[in-house]
Amino acid sequence: MEIEQISSGDGDDHLAGTCHATEGGDSKEVEDVAAEAAYIVWEDLSVVLPNFGDGPTRRLLDRLNGYAEPGKIKAVMGPSGSGKTTLLDADAGRLPGNVVMTGNILLNGKKKKLNYGGVGYVRQENTLLGTLTVRETIKYSAHLRLPSTMTKEEIDDIAEGTIAEMGLQDCADRSIGNWHLRGISGGEKKRLSIALEILTKPHLLFLDEPTTGLDSASAFFVVQTLRNIAKDGRTIISSIHQPSSEVFALFDDLCLLSGGETVYSGEAKMAVEFFAQAGFPCLIRRNPSDHFLRCINSDFDQIKLPLMGSKQVCKTNREDSISYLPTGEIKAMLIKQYKPSNYAAREKERIKEILAIKGNSIKRKLKRQANWSKQLCTLTQRSHVNMRRDLGYYWVRIGIYIVLSVCVGTIFFDVGTSGSVFARGAYAGFISGFMTFMSIGGFPSFIEELKVFHEERLNRHYGVGVYILSNFLSSFPYLIVMSLSTSSITYYMVKSRAGFSGFVFIFLDLLSCIAAVESCMMTIASLVPNYLMGIIIGACYIGILMMTSGFFRFLPDLPKVLWRYPISYVNFAVWGLQGAYKNDMIGQEFEALIPGGPKLKGEVFLTTVLGVNIGYSKWWDLAAVVVILIAFRLAFYAILKLKERSSPLLREIYTKRTLHHLKKKRPSFRISSSSRFPSKRHQQVIHSLSSQEGLFSPIH
Repeated sequence: MEIEQISSGDGDDHLAGTCHATEGGDSKEVEDVAAEAAYIVWEDLSVVLPNFGDGPTRRLLDRLNGYAEPGKIKAVMGPSGSGKTTLLDADAGRLPGNVVMTGNILLNGKKKKLNYGGVGYVRQENTLLGTLTVRETIKYSAHLRLPSTMTKEEIDDIAEGTIAEMGLQDCADRSIGNWHLRGISGGEKKRLSIALEILTKPHLLFLDEPTTGLDSASAFFVVQTLRNIAKDGRTIISSIHQPSSEVFALFDDLCLLSGGETVYSGEAKMAVEFFAQAGFPCLIRRNPSDHFLRCINSDFDQIKLPLMGSKQVCKTNREDSISYLPTGEIKAMLIKQYKPSNYAAREKERIKEILAIKGNSIKRKLKRQANWSKQLCTLTQRSHVNMRRDLGYYWVRIGIYIVLSVCVGTIFFDVGTSGSVFARGAYAGFISGFMTFMSIGGFPSFIEELKVFHEERLNRHYGVGVYILSNFLSSFPYLIVMSLSTSSITYYMVKSRAGFSGFVFIFLDLLSCIAAVESCMMTIASLVPNYLMGIIIGACYIGILMMTSGFFRFLPDLPKVLWRYPISYVNFAVWGLQGAYKNDMIGQEFEALIPGGPKLKGEVFLTTVLGVNIGYSKWWDLAAVVVILIAFRLAFYAILKLKERSSPLLREIYTKRTLHHLKKKRPSFRISSSSRFPSKRHQQVIHSLSSQEGLFSPIH
């Protein structure tokens, strides 16, 4: 195959043209191979964690260069804290917002995005719905992501094939597991996470320590499966901590990191030769990965004295000389040996060859994922199954609602119109206030589901709107059960206003208020970083709503500034309680407040004591609650979308300001306190990745 290079004036475009074959019969085949290939290159890649105080700036990655190509597995290895996950996050565009990244990441020579289904990322932490079985998890994901033009049988066959490919047949019908369900093992969860990402056969697959928690046989099986996937023309980059010798032999390329610097990068099988040339040979019977980490992991410095004291170190062994050298010196020697070596030269030459290949763009597009209606049905069904099996989501609350309803019914039993009008008001206030407040109990389960949404959203499995609507549809039957059970028990025990329409209103009013509380908590969950802050802020917000609802302090007595206007008007509890008061009291006569006095009409009590406006119907109050409910759902949608779209802009601003500050004000940015080698990045032109498409990477 003859490769022709055409220079491009655009700094963001390193390749143009097409691949040409010497024989016409092979031309189409070569073009097809190039069209499906995904080459990724990182040049002068640095990631720093700024410190605007007196401490030094932490350099997570220091001017790394490397590549990954189709058909091979690139292993990123190093001790804990060496920058393995940071490199994967940088390449995949998933760096957190508090770090600054400089350099260039090029996908097929360009800063461009892959189409849907082109990238998969398997995190070290498993984010799964614990109530689903392994088979259900894979099938739901397949129906969400695979094209709607495929039949159900075809999609199910792909799911079953993936289960077999990852060796999950034995646990396919077992639940993943949560706080009350005993589930599959950690290794099986990891294989399940990988299975979910290979469903669409992505061009580029990132894996963060896929063998964590696996025994040696399972780890070998997983990496062997990944190798088979790579041989299908996929590009795989995987971080790994300390693989066995059998697993290490499966890797094609190796990037060995320590302290964010490159110790070695090149063919995995040549790493042993490099260490031997550098003066640190690996014994024949020793695992190469153990030897590499033994040379560069500073934690071994803390165990040298115990090892030497117990005579576990043989001084006569040539290889064991590393036991008497600090790992900092060994690391420095290895880096010094690598930079001018033939291995580094071959790495740079290969990067140039990749950037020079013409026609290396991905032309074949995966058919679009399932259409909107199919995604909605699939998500609704999956969410409903999760809610039905998770005891803490709704079932515990339903039980508590029934118990509380019986308590309320017995306390206010047969109040009717013969009892105190204030007792009727207290009953309505408790139902509309405290009973709706109990809906905050579903916040923990919702947070777990939201984690799954964020992970799937990063991989573009479905949109924000379809998720919000499916969540509401799947939860609606449970809200009906809670509202119907509460209203049925209390309405007939308390002997509220007779008539079916009065019962229907109480039911709808309670249903709307509970749904509004849940929507409110979802909005709060989208704003806070963790579960604890969500519970605290949510409880505080609901408490404010209860105080201004008109029960603890009547509406006319609320301070006009802020609390009466506008808080009470945007408080769904106000409208819900007013509707309940009108439903119970309008048209009713109650016993006089003073013994022997005339009976008190409900309308008079509402207007003079409670300050409720009876100039409009109770159904308008119910409509106001529904409007606020919809407003919360729209706010939830807007916040999620705004966070997605504003993130690149905010990161760009943060990156520019931080780089300016570090360059001008922070000497530690120029010379890393943890490195013996001075940084030269301040002498070069800084190419901020925040100016590229997406989140610091061409991939997103």
